[in-house]
Amino acid sequence: MKILIVDDEMLIRSVIREYLENEKFFVLEAENGHEAIELIEKNLDIDLIIMDIMMPKLDGYSACKEIFKLKRYPVIMLSARVEEYDKLLGFELGIDDYVTKPFSPKELVARVKAVLNRTRNIDIRNEVYLYNDLEINYKAHTVKIENKELKLTPKEYELLVYFVANPNVALSREQLLVNVWGYDFFGDDRTVDTHIKMLRSSLGKYRDLIVTVRGLGYKFVSDKE
Repeated sequence: MKILIVDDEMLIRSVIREYLENEKFFVLEAENGHEAIELIEKNLDIDLIIMDIMMPKLDGYSACKEIFKLKRYPVIMLSARVEEYDKLLGFELGIDDYVTKPFSPKELVARVKAVLNRTRNIDIRNEVYLYNDLEINYKAHTVKIENKELKLTPKEYELLVYFVANPNVALSREQLLVNVWGYDFFGDDRTVDTHIKMLRSSLGKYRDLIVTVRGLGYKFVSDKE
């Protein structure tokens, strides 16, 4: 599998590369956002991006916005900044995980594997889910309403798929964190609530399929089980 490391510090890129290559990943490198975009335009089959935030020429957030116009990739963001605002900004943008510097290279590799597992191995029984004119094509990784594709972030898509796989079941915020973000995710209830708000907005006329269960979490209300 192919991983792109984007960081302006050569030493950090070298350390991450060494650990990833020891796990048999193929690694590409870029030292700023502009280089990352150029590489991705030539290598659209990249499986995951490890992206630093603070870089010269083009920061990580801006680079992700441009990259996501080409294709939605799983992204792990790196940053020395620990403010909650920065983390939530990244998740609203569509990143999958956030690792603060200094970090353990072994833990980063574990997070890479976890993100890849979550994004590539979703447990589904059918290739397409239909609810009126809402369509989820699991194989194509797309969601459409009235045959128009929605621009969901990777995490919005994973949330929707998890809800559809558990119709009419009250799911706690903790359950959603564990099953969609992963058991070792640092986030809290606000992370879930933020993504639910984004998903509802994306679903438009179907926003009411996701019902708030007071004091617990959320439920996908559907007559299909």
